[in-house]
Amino acid sequence: MKRFRKTTGLSRLAAGVAAATVFAASLGPALACTRAMYVADNGLVITGRTMDWAEDMHTNLWAFPRGISRDGAGGANTPKWTSRYGSVIASGYDVGSADGMNEAGLVANLLYLAESDYGQPDGKPAISISLWAQYVLDNFGSVAEAVEALSRETFRVIAPKLPNGQGAQLHLSISDSTGDSAIFEYLGGKLVVHHGKKFNVMTNSPSFDQQLALDSYWEGIGGLTFLPGTNRAADRFARASFLIKAIPTKVDPSYISAVPDRKFEYQAAASVLGVMRGVSVPLGITTPNQPNISSTLWRTISDQTNKIYFFDSSTSRNSFWVPLADLDLKQGAPVKKLTLEGGKVYSGNAADRFVATPAFRFLPSTGM
Repeated sequence: MKRFRKTTGLSRLAAGVAAATVFAASLGPALACTRAMYVADNGLVITGRTMDWAEDMHTNLWAFPRGISRDGAGGANTPKWTSRYGSVIASGYDVGSADGMNEAGLVANLLYLAESDYGQPDGKPAISISLWAQYVLDNFGSVAEAVEALSRETFRVIAPKLPNGQGAQLHLSISDSTGDSAIFEYLGGKLVVHHGKKFNVMTNSPSFDQQLALDSYWEGIGGLTFLPGTNRAADRFARASFLIKAIPTKVDPSYISAVPDRKFEYQAAASVLGVMRGVSVPLGITTPNQPNISSTLWRTISDQTNKIYFFDSSTSRNSFWVPLADLDLKQGAPVKKLTLEGGKVYSGNAADRFVATPAFRFLPSTGM
């Protein structure tokens, strides 16, 4: 089943209900992030995200070539596929793909959503949520293609416990090099899809339609008049929505005169990184009983036009990039890993620092 929700003309009352939903959340520490997509006047598309988590996720970067045979780690009745696209991804605990971009410029971001409910067994093949984003990166080159396929619901998503014992209650955002975007949530056991270029920001609870209600409220006030400043998901949504629209969308020589080439692309990537830093949660801030507030561990910036994946760490002196063109992603090439855990430090183009490494095992959903 697929449900689309339109949210024009939302009232302040709806915003108040949504805010109350946020304040009512009362689960343990969990994934809490922010994602925003930027589109420039010349068509340049960049998606940024923060990864907020209450402990070290042992994140590493992985380069997966085309032609990898996979299954959904869902037991005997699970989808099977061969990857059409190579990708670079950031792992969580080296048991799943939390974030990444493929060769076509399609980006997938997993964020926490306390309200997620994936439903009960219904006879469909099962896929572990650890592979949800990777399935999209492996198989699709555009948002429209992914929406059409996932909306058929040929499999069900199962969310096993993460290595730290927390539930993997997640929703998925995807974007492509045309600026198209989609949000996928499972609510009450049903898939809800928001598809369109206007859906360019996502955080956590409440559900996405209620986040849009809150954003409508703050747009009415105006970001230069007042913006909510707490670390709560709804406030981060409002700030990200305003800031991603405020940064330059065309060349401004006063900012980039010192950059010799690709001036605007560099400025735009840095501007999006500035937005993501602006909605990050400083290390040391993790609010008890608020699953949507944890410290930001890292940020990624995906230049989907030039196919460059940027990584920015909050816990070490890491700020570097990986052009996908500099990775060997052709069929038959080895899986490669760029080790980040343990305080490894990189700078500039780090594509040549990836090392051939057996791929990690995705977290299975067997027995769930």
